Amino acid sequence: MDNVQAFILAGGRGSRLDLLSEKRVKPAVPFAGKYRIIDFTLSNCTNSGIYDIGILTQYLPLSLNEHIGSGKPWDLDRRDTRLSLMQPHKEWYKGTADALKQNLEILKRSPKETVLILSGDHIYKMDYRKMIQAHYDLNAEVTVAVQPVPKADISRFGILETDDDGIITKFLEKPQVADSNLASMGIYVFNKSVLVDALERYNQTDLDFGKHIIPGFLDEKKRLAAYTFTDYWKDVGTYDAYLEANLELTETVDKIPLDMYDSDWKIFTRSQELPAVKVGSKASIKQALISNGSIIAGHVEKSVISPGVVIHPTAKVSHSVILNDTVIKAGAIIDHAIIDKDVVVEENAIVGSGEDYTPNHDKPDLLFSGLIVLGKGVTVEKDAVLTRNIRVYPGFKVQGPITPGSTLKP
Repeated sequence: MDNVQAFILAGGRGSRLDLLSEKRVKPAVPFAGKYRIIDFTLSNCTNSGIYDIGILTQYLPLSLNEHIGSGKPWDLDRRDTRLSLMQPHKEWYKGTADALKQNLEILKRSPKETVLILSGDHIYKMDYRKMIQAHYDLNAEVTVAVQPVPKADISRFGILETDDDGIITKFLEKPQVADSNLASMGIYVFNKSVLVDALERYNQTDLDFGKHIIPGFLDEKKRLAAYTFTDYWKDVGTYDAYLEANLELTETVDKIPLDMYDSDWKIFTRSQELPAVKVGSKASIKQALISNGSIIAGHVEKSVISPGVVIHPTAKVSHSVILNDTVIKAGAIIDHAIIDKDVVVEENAIVGSGEDYTPNHDKPDLLFSGLIVLGKGVTVEKDAVLTRNIRVYPGFKVQGPITPGSTLKP
């Protein structure tokens, strides 16, 4: 794909991930044990032969910048590749298209005539070459990746209608009712000249591809095509979606919705140099992902364990995601929890207890299913009991029983 320049939008705060994005941008959130969310988009690019990539960062970029570095894990540090980390240099980005508009000179100087716009916060594997070829075949000025969604979910997406040739005829922003169920995935292929012209003409302060440019192009009778993608694609933008997507990967190989073991389409990442997993003589592991550097001496079931995690004898972890370098001590019980990095759960503490599912008082729309979320560096003291829908801010020390739906802050 020598004529393609890609831009990855990776500056969103990811506010619905709440405490997980308190200290990091959403694309930098760990996923599936050893990976970060952005690894999937970056790996899609290099597997598709696209090596000219600009990553537009904004909110708390340090973690993401350190993770990407020179791009070596994705083979982006070669002489014939270009990887640019593009932070705001005039003012804060106010929309997806505004982020590119503020870097318009970089876009204009590129000799590439096709521009691929991607989001850095979705989990999927996609060969962009097929979409780009469809764009050329249909002689489109813009092509939008779409995926059929259940009718009950159409109000969450921009919905497109097409004719029999796949040309877009109508766009509806999060409609309650629509004749189509084709949802925009936020992935676009533009002819460069058309995109540059739009960024120079459109003057909305919060300029956005979905809100302004795509509807505007339809009004201008430009040729917009839809590229239908039916494989796995998920926005892990809420606690429940994040937990569900992680735990899906623990299913048996024939049921895994996202094949992480495909040698022809590897997902690359920056890995820590850690020793192999150690499993103790009394350990019990059922249906789990266990990452490098972990020591498992207790019971783990239907959970994802990130690098460097230590689970002591008689500790039990189930239906949970445990992030890097967390320690679960003897006799502790973890059930339906998301635990961030560097957490210590002391002896006989319980994280996830009882049948009282009172929604979280501060974030009832985010925590209502019984999940517990512990921020980075939390300590749960010995014998403490955390019930359901509790969120604990980074660095807090939890003592004693905590009522359902509580939020604990330092």
